[in-house]
Amino acid sequence: MTWTPPEGSWASSAARRRNMQAIRSRDTKPERLIRSLLHAQGLRYRVAARPLPNLRRTADIVFRPAKVAVFIDGCYWHGCPEHYVPPKTNSGYWSGKVAGNMARDRDTDQRLRDAGWTVLRFWEHEPSSECALRIAAAVDKSRARRKAAGTS
Repeated sequence: MTWTPPEGSWASSAARRRNMQAIRSRDTKPERLIRSLLHAQGLRYRVAARPLPNLRRTADIVFRPAKVAVFIDGCYWHGCPEHYVPPKTNSGYWSGKVAGNMARDRDTDQRLRDAGWTVLRFWEHEPSSECALRIAAAVDKSRARRKAAGTS
């Protein structure tokens, strides 16, 4: 028997469902490359972790003691101004989903900043080496600031 989506489902076909399920939410190629570059610089971090235990949202890379949260956003799912192309099928649902993701991203950024975190967001198309340099600089700056304040 062939799988058929429920009436009104976002999965308009079995093929679409398989395609959507195959999309990674973590360990994407840009994430792995940036993590590799950071690790080569001697930086250690948590992967796909919650910066704040009471906030049900995860950052792609977390430097807990330095309070730096890094997000590498996919162009489609987070509405990249350069590369986002609205879908041709079921556009109301998918455009609403992306708009919701963007609103959640802004809310997450604000909550983390209010808790004293540095939030860094990068698009998947940005050069990984530049992202890694900016992340390392932010971690160093945060560590220096926390050390000067005596809050290691």
